[in-house]
Amino acid sequence: MQADQNHLPLAPLGRQRSLRESVTESLRAAIIAGSLSEGTLYSAPSLGAAYGVSATPVREAMMDLAREGLVETVKNKGFRITAMSDRELDELTQIRLLLEPPVMVDIAGTVPPSGIAMLHGLADHIVEAAQSGDLAAYLAADREFHAELLRYCGNDQLVELATNLRTRTRLYGLKALSDSDQLAESAQEHHELLDLIAAGDGKAAMAFMQRHIGHARGLWATGESEAAR
Repeated sequence: MQADQNHLPLAPLGRQRSLRESVTESLRAAIIAGSLSEGTLYSAPSLGAAYGVSATPVREAMMDLAREGLVETVKNKGFRITAMSDRELDELTQIRLLLEPPVMVDIAGTVPPSGIAMLHGLADHIVEAAQSGDLAAYLAADREFHAELLRYCGNDQLVELATNLRTRTRLYGLKALSDSDQLAESAQEHHELLDLIAAGDGKAAMAFMQRHIGHARGLWATGESEAAR
């Protein structure tokens, strides 16, 4: 299926990063949130025109996203957004539940005050992005927060794997949650998790992280709570 390239739902590019990084973050957010549709073919020139940039940074960004598994290249045509089934999303969530919550037990009470303060700063960025409806900034800040938090376990391979799984997860309910202000409420969970870790309550932090990841197949995936579904 070929996309209508004249009305692409793309967020404006931020200027705090390099152009390539800004394009990558915006495209990644558009794919994860479903603004760019699965199975649809997009060309670098048309995406560049939508952003007001040349095709080069778009092509470079798409190659980065292809390595993440979010798109696939179609020779001489462009890039197709890869599809992900419910089963695949369930499997990603299951692996994340095996990896991330147990780490909360290990790091609870061990993160120094300076680290807690830094992480609260990142959590503030997540909340601010959610409040402003900037999904690209929200997803980038959320990814950075969780990567920095997991780094306190001292296992670089785990951090890389968990971050990759988070990047591949599709969250098609984010736009609806953002429009209804529920995303900003959900974003506050990052501060609550940090409070548990700072207090050294590993079991509560693990249970909290399990619920937090569960949103990836519930609230954030569909825009509906478990009770509503």
